[in-house]
Amino acid sequence: MKISRRQLLVNSASGLGVSAVGASVLGFPGIAAAQNEPIKIGWLAALTGPSSAPAIGFNRGVLFAVDAINASGGVKGRKIEIITRDTQGDPTKAVNAVQEMISQVKVSAVWGPTNSGESLAVTPLMARAKMPNLHPCVVDSLIDTTKYPTSFRIAPSNSQWDDAVRHYCVNVLKAKKVAVLGDTTGYGVSALNASVAAFKKEGIDVVYSANIDSTQPDMNPDMLRAKSAGAQAIVCWTVSTGMLARLFNTRGSMGWDVPFVGHPSMSSGEIASLVDKPANWEKVYAVGYKSCSYDSAGKLPARSQELMARLKGKVELKDTLLWWVAAGVDAITLFTKAIESTGSTESAAITGYLNSQKKYPGYFGTYTYSETEHNGYQTEEVVMSIASSAKDGTFALAPGYI
Repeated sequence: MKISRRQLLVNSASGLGVSAVGASVLGFPGIAAAQNEPIKIGWLAALTGPSSAPAIGFNRGVLFAVDAINASGGVKGRKIEIITRDTQGDPTKAVNAVQEMISQVKVSAVWGPTNSGESLAVTPLMARAKMPNLHPCVVDSLIDTTKYPTSFRIAPSNSQWDDAVRHYCVNVLKAKKVAVLGDTTGYGVSALNASVAAFKKEGIDVVYSANIDSTQPDMNPDMLRAKSAGAQAIVCWTVSTGMLARLFNTRGSMGWDVPFVGHPSMSSGEIASLVDKPANWEKVYAVGYKSCSYDSAGKLPARSQELMARLKGKVELKDTLLWWVAAGVDAITLFTKAIESTGSTESAAITGYLNSQKKYPGYFGTYTYSETEHNGYQTEEVVMSIASSAKDGTFALAPGYI
């Protein structure tokens, strides 16, 4: 049975299980009731609002994982219960939800939020409460084992994205001159500055760089400057699909075949309806992941094929990304493995288990954590994909990979 939005809402509003007090009234010892109560895991999800697409995908993985775990007997006989709160992408709502989860619901761990703005607001709160937290947010400062010893990243950081983009430009495209473009948001400015500095450190000539208002209708001035300067690749750091499509269209009208490399948003399905013609979306290489990229024969890595087989008929992938679903499965599985292995739902036990993981074989990635490193995703698993090649939430590897 496919996971639907109705299941999502039912899951969000589900009861909290039989209490220890209620069990005592029925004649059972309180401790026995506690041992049979569900294990509560918090899930901070922007399921509605302008940034809901990732959370909806993550949520499908969460529900799939919980159903599978509970169907096989749960964790030492205890069911997993997901306490979902729709934050709508609003940091204030995320803060309120975290406070409720910590002080009232008393969850054992928290998965999410799914965007950096919310995570910047709630990570300090969870650190003070010693709440184990896994999140997929890219802002580098969100991981700090001194400030936030219970927070772990389950996806690459922006620095890892930047490393992969630069590696592709330098080692695969053999570009000696690049142009770097970003939007005017805080993210666009900081990502552009970091990218430019890293290219220059490797001796690559950044012949043009600019932060462009994402609503700017005419991209000709910036593209002409990049072309006149001899750019052999254009690196883009923006989540604005409209801005990206206008850049691609401008390249097409110029008759310039320079490749674009950069942010995952370049592979957004929205771009298909925004480009003037399909050819304008060619030679565009977006950040992707080995686990969710198929080769020239159309094959995914073996572990990803296994997951796809398990998801078939249960989880819809045509309107989402496989990595979102896979990361949701991995997050819930990591928490439940921690509780199963340690026999405890206490923060110190769960955190200690995560800190001990060396090459944990998840579906989205292979994770390694320690007390001094909570960026668990491996940079070598970040690759470039052909932006226009989406197929059931996966993408074709960009040229140059074996």
